Formats: sequence, structure tokens, C-alpha cells
Amino acid sequence: MSIFVWTVIILLFIASFAGFIFPIVPSVLVLWAGFGLYYVGISREELSILFWIGMFVLTALMFLADFLANSYFVKKYGGSKWGEWTAVIALIAGSFIIPPFGILIVPFVAVFAVELIVLKNVKQAFFVAYATLIAFLSGTLAKVVIQLIMIGWFLAEAIL
Repeated sequence: MSIFVWTVIILLFIASFAGFIFPIVPSVLVLWAGFGLYYVGISREELSILFWIGMFVLTALMFLADFLANSYFVKKYGGSKWGEWTAVIALIAGSFIIPPFGILIVPFVAVFAVELIVLKNVKQAFFVAYATLIAFLSGTLAKVVIQLIMIGWFLAEAIL
């Protein structure tokens, strides 16, 4: 039975990375499902309180990574609040329109169009759209690193 549970946990961890290509997949919830399955199906004692506190902190950092990267880069290049919100909505829409490339193309085009309307400056609108792209890539990289730390920590606690 534990081989089956471990197989499902590993599949959940692999599936959690799909959220970086398809943002509609809640990566961190899938990851937590793996932790929960281990807790319920294998051992309630091996994961320390420090582990659970660490996972809550790292989960909060994962949520903040997108927000902070987007806010930083869009503001740095003079973007508007409309541009920030457009990027978020277009990111979700883009994952359905032409996956997986839509998460890069759709937000760029949408933010460029919105900022062109708001700022009325092609060069500035392009830079804000570019900043949105960099923000997405930076936030995603940060989330991948955090998620790998979470999985590594889990494996260290569960196996060692």
C-alpha cells in the first residue's frame, strides 16, 4: 500500500509543476495534497512542526513571488494599475488560448494594448509589456525554486 501512496505523491509533485505552464492548475495546492497524502497514508509523526511552519512560510512566498515580481517590474517601467490587472487576467486567458505559449504572448499583447491606450506612447507601452513578460518569467523562476525547496525538504523529512 505504501508503494501506491508514494507513487501518487510523486505524481502529485510532478503534476504541481504543470501550474507553471497552465496557471489554472493550483500548483501549491497539488503540492500540499502530496504532503497531506503522506501524512494520512504513511506517517503522522515524521513531518515535524518545523516542516509544517516552513511549508506555510514558503507557500506564502510562492504567492508573493508573482505579485512582487509583477508589481516591481511594471512599476519600474512606468506601467499603470490597468496594466497590472490586465497582465493577471491575460495570463489566465493565455493558458487556454494557445497553451503553453499563450502565457507569454497573450499578456504581452494585452498589456501593450492597454498601456498604449492609457499612456498613449508606443515605446513606453512596449517597455511595460516587456516588463510584464520579465515579471512573469522572474516570478515563475522564483516559484520553481521555492517549490523545489519544498519538495526537497519534504523528502528529507520523510525519508531521512
